Amino acid sequence: MTSKPLSALFLAALVQVLPLPAVADEAVGSYLAARQARYDYDFAAAARYFTQALTEDPSNPAILENAVVANMALGQFDRAIPIAHKMEADDLRSQISHMVLIAESAAQEDYDALLTRIEDARGMGPLADGLIAAWSYLGKGDMRTALETFDEVADQRGLRSFALYHKALALASVGDFEGAEAIFSDGDEGPLQQTRRGILAWAEVLSQLERNDDAIARIDEAFGGDLDPEVAQLRDRLAAGEQVPFARIGSAKDGLAEVFYSLGRALISETGGEYTLLYSRAAEYLSPGFVDAIIMSAELLESLDRLELAAETYRRVPRDDPSFHAAEMGRAETLRRADKTDAAIEVLVQLSQIHGDLPAVHVALADLYRQLERFAEAVAAYDRALDLYAERETEQWFVHYARAISHERLDNWPEAEADFRKALELNPGQPQVLNYLGYSLVEKQIKLDEALSLIEQAVASQPNSGYIVDSLGWVLYRLGRYDEAIGHMERAAELMPVDPVVNDHLGDVLWAVGRQTEAEFQWKRALSFVNKENPSPDIEPGRIRRKIEVGLDRVLAEEGAPPLKVADDND
Repeated sequence: MTSKPLSALFLAALVQVLPLPAVADEAVGSYLAARQARYDYDFAAAARYFTQALTEDPSNPAILENAVVANMALGQFDRAIPIAHKMEADDLRSQISHMVLIAESAAQEDYDALLTRIEDARGMGPLADGLIAAWSYLGKGDMRTALETFDEVADQRGLRSFALYHKALALASVGDFEGAEAIFSDGDEGPLQQTRRGILAWAEVLSQLERNDDAIARIDEAFGGDLDPEVAQLRDRLAAGEQVPFARIGSAKDGLAEVFYSLGRALISETGGEYTLLYSRAAEYLSPGFVDAIIMSAELLESLDRLELAAETYRRVPRDDPSFHAAEMGRAETLRRADKTDAAIEVLVQLSQIHGDLPAVHVALADLYRQLERFAEAVAAYDRALDLYAERETEQWFVHYARAISHERLDNWPEAEADFRKALELNPGQPQVLNYLGYSLVEKQIKLDEALSLIEQAVASQPNSGYIVDSLGWVLYRLGRYDEAIGHMERAAELMPVDPVVNDHLGDVLWAVGRQTEAEFQWKRALSFVNKENPSPDIEPGRIRRKIEVGLDRVLAEEGAPPLKVADDND
């Protein structure tokens, strides 16, 4: 989210590993159950068991803090706040409890309490405290001190972009659009203007300055032609000449919610999802309709494999919100990962009826059909998506690639080949496409010289991809260049030692160079790695067993396939 990495000092101040406590004997059972639940990110169970442990050991610092974390992760601040007050009454210093109590004061718009906490060193760290103080001064009506405080934060190493972003939002929130725009347009010192929220805020500021054309230019430069509903609606209003109000931040309380959200976004790439979740939950608590924060919480829960809780969180996005489609696509993915595929399909089918003009919705439905091997339905959905794109752009290479795979699985080779080649036209040198097209040509035993060239390009791009190295060895085998193939196939088996297809291929190549005992060993390994519940369509266990029984030469003869070529020194 930020153009500069957070300093190590700031990260250390925000995130700490919770200690193991000394626990009273009576609380051991609940505590152990709580720790296991916490390890599994089962926040509901963790909150329940840590609360039970507190009844037996009510002043244990780590149990108190863990209980706060579990309830925050659930968004249950009403339960986290009393525990945090207990910790403070016991004079236990904890940044987690400080975060909860800061959120409580912010929700109550008690800006004096917030400033007192920061003055007493009961805050969250240098960046968060500085921004919270600045927004608190704004909430008290002291704009001069608020701006001075933003500038003080900006002068700290590594924190400038955050401070300037919030300063611009603060200026815009009180109607100083000229001041806000001067910050947004500063190319060298500009804030987080390359984020989605930053671009939309900047566009609204420009519109308030009667510069709709400039606002449209910023949107087009940032998002191109493939706009989601919220961005498309904003652009349409700007194009119609409407003076769009600044709606990002309406109060100091909104600004404080933005502090938690923007810091959480910055932490995503630097720490675990559980800690980041505390920030998005705090943003939700301060601004219950903060859809970006809701979606961020859902995404973090999904990353922690809390799929049911993630789906419930996605469902909180209102149906009439411009981000509803994104939330529903996220919910469908969580349902798919939870093996509720029928429910996932239902979500996406209904979404395609509501937002049938969005290519991304049809792509999501097509991807799901493809994963379920319902290839005909996948092709139809990809067709609808491609028909909706206003113009061909590089990003669409994947849609052609995915549709090509679906066609190939349906034995519609002319259509598949056309899509593979279209994907390469849109994204030349894309290694997955080069490999899949080359491998398909090999399997069909057509255009083998071109297939070799395609796969060599893919290997040059991704030399450590087992699938791609396997393809190179396989095309050399198909060309009868067995001695050249063997090194690549052995390398592929090193990269993917338990893949049944790779081991099967290695067995064939070993047989072709006369190493028959080793070939039989590899075929047996391949059989041992076959997923019996969900076998790969690229593996034929019966054929492998037949090769072990009678040898590859006999199997090829039985299939009416050309015999192995006789190579020098291999007879």
